[in-house]
Amino acid sequence: MNTLFKQGFKDGIPIGLGYLSVSIGIGIAAVNSGLNVITALLISMTNLTSAGEAAGISLIAAGGTLLEMAMVQLVINLRYSLMGISLSQKLDGSFTTGHRLFLSTFITDENFAVLSGQEKVNIRYMYGLVLAPYIGWSAGTFIGASAGMVLPPSVTTALGMALYGMFVAIFVPAMKKNKGVTLAVVIAVLLSTMMRVVPAFSCISYGFSVIIASVAAAVISAYVSYRRAIA
Repeated sequence: MNTLFKQGFKDGIPIGLGYLSVSIGIGIAAVNSGLNVITALLISMTNLTSAGEAAGISLIAAGGTLLEMAMVQLVINLRYSLMGISLSQKLDGSFTTGHRLFLSTFITDENFAVLSGQEKVNIRYMYGLVLAPYIGWSAGTFIGASAGMVLPPSVTTALGMALYGMFVAIFVPAMKKNKGVTLAVVIAVLLSTMMRVVPAFSCISYGFSVIIASVAAAVISAYVSYRRAIA
């Protein structure tokens, strides 16, 4: 086995183990939403994105439209396009266009962080790096979905909270470091809550409420941060 591939796989093992634990919550959420084990597994095998997959499963359960699904995924996963552009400057000559397109599917926050630390990214190293996270994410979903089919609701509900714990673990450190992130989270929470509890907004579907809250929070917090920077 190529040395660079082995090193990449070794570097990806910690990410894979983290994904394994988190995706168990995804699997449980999927079966609780009415999906079967195979469907949940296929979703994870073709979508390596925690927030996007969680939102997608919720949207499926809410009976959302394909347009809502496409727009929600665009808003949630738009950052990966910026990560891909950044990484494209580090790829060495071993990458062909086909490999670039294929491996772009596996760009996640954690994989991006590791790859960004490389002076130059070799194709064998990147294939090795993304393999363990992919296996961990898919395997965890399968385990969670399978467990969700046999465990009592009280247990699956408790295990499903691990997914929300992951989001808290992602946002809280960033909120402590950056007031703009804190403002964006607060605005998104307030808007989401308002669109769920205020009768006047009951006509807004789940998918579009996610889109509105996400875009509005990002725009407002970016504007406020910009005004603070030039003040």
